[in-house]
Amino acid sequence: MNLVFALLMGTIFGTVLVKSEVASWFRIQKMFRFEEAHMFLIIGSAVAVGVLSIVLIKKLGLRTLAGEEVTIRDKPYQKGVVIGGIIFGAGWVITGACPGPIYAQIGSGEYWALCSFIGAFCGAYLYALLRPRLPH
Repeated sequence: MNLVFALLMGTIFGTVLVKSEVASWFRIQKMFRFEEAHMFLIIGSAVAVGVLSIVLIKKLGLRTLAGEEVTIRDKPYQKGVVIGGIIFGAGWVITGACPGPIYAQIGSGEYWALCSFIGAFCGAYLYALLRPRLPH
């Protein structure tokens, strides 16, 4: 049943990404060229929802479905996050996709996104291999 629910939610999420044009290579290129605000408004909305959600979780003392207290821990600064962000951003500019929209692009028939998927998979695998050697 969990698999069916996950597939249903993934399908809905992918449909929203495609219909809102978040998975559109052209929209992403226009964002990086500062030609239109569409993507900035969507990203800004997501940030606002995230901030509001965290505030409500902390203020209301919400619990997980298992009844455990939700804890949000601070993460220490690491320069690797900045380096990783630059690599991620460069990949986003080149491919026109971050991890979520890759699946939506493939699902909507834009099969060139398979190249993005392979690159993202290889990058994640390479990170997993190198992680023990990276500074903490």
